[in-house]
Amino acid sequence: MTWSILARDAATGELGAAVASRFLAAGALCPRVEGGVGAVSTQALVNPFIAPDALAGLRGGGAPEDVLAALLAADPGRAVRQAHLLAADGRSARHTGAECVGWCGHLEGPDVSVAGNMLAGPEVLAATRDAFLATAGLPLAERLLAAMQAGEDAGGDRRGRQSAAIQVASADAYPDLDLRVDDHPDPLAELRRLHAVWRGYLRHFRRFLPGRDHPGVFDRAVIQAAIAAAQDRGA
Repeated sequence: MTWSILARDAATGELGAAVASRFLAAGALCPRVEGGVGAVSTQALVNPFIAPDALAGLRGGGAPEDVLAALLAADPGRAVRQAHLLAADGRSARHTGAECVGWCGHLEGPDVSVAGNMLAGPEVLAATRDAFLATAGLPLAERLLAAMQAGEDAGGDRRGRQSAAIQVASADAYPDLDLRVDDHPDPLAELRRLHAVWRGYLRHFRRFLPGRDHPGVFDRAVIQAAIAAAQDRGA
């Protein structure tokens, strides 16, 4: 019912995930990203525990293949599950259950993993991966959006369009970017619109929130002045 991409920016260390589906609010169930740890998406007949448990396994130092294998071994529904995960060092692992609905499958590349089911065909994943690799040098969020659009242009979910989501994280347990379109006739276009809005304000505001190694900034005047200056520069 879904296809997704997990990716890493080797230059910045950022981790990201994006998903699209003919399913209401796919972003609520499928992707999870944690800075310095990894990115995961759980799909097909979703097991909502896979993503948080996979991140816990990666956080504990487990190899992606071992983490995913352990989770699937404990899941009696593994034949109808699809999941993939990408660690902070770029290693990844994927699973497409034997009973997932076609077309279904997965692909990988340097610092990228793609997987999907109920798709128009294998060209959807190939286009998604190839578009990501072709946009090296752009910000990670822009690469993810371009990749998903390429997958949509190649046929996407064979049932149609409904929802999409994107997450990008750098240093913290919570994402720097976390946007969802839950129900829309053109969810990827709406996601791009929201991303543009995010770039204009929340991207700057995010710099002042607490991190594990600092308490954040508390002075609203300082925050608003810095945001205004960044907006004036077109940063």
